[in-house]
Amino acid sequence: MDPKWNEDLPIYRQLRDRVVAMILEGVLGDGDALPSVRNVAAEYRLNPLTVLKGYQELVDEELVEKKRGRGMFVTDGARIQLLKDERQRFLEKEWPEVVATIGRLGLDPTTLLDEVKKTDDAGDKND
Repeated sequence: MDPKWNEDLPIYRQLRDRVVAMILEGVLGDGDALPSVRNVAAEYRLNPLTVLKGYQELVDEELVEKKRGRGMFVTDGARIQLLKDERQRFLEKEWPEVVATIGRLGLDPTTLLDEVKKTDDAGDKND
């Protein structure tokens, strides 16, 4: 997790978002334990209640489950659910803005696809 905090968003929310990113990126998989509240609080100099609040949001979203006396663990299927939700959010909120920008700039689908291919090819050469 990145120790830099954005002042525009509550820290507990940023913590929640970082755990979500770790799940989406495959850093945390189904059944993996989250770092303990105490460890995260100590490492990032946060109030343990702030960490707990971020983790509780994940529990409320059923992405993480509490196991009494053992800690918190990523639930089975969390990544699949997150991908589904994030794709839907992108299509509903971000994609219309992207389409509007494409229209304003007068770009056509062929040009955009060519740029995607160039980016993919450059990425393949760096691997």
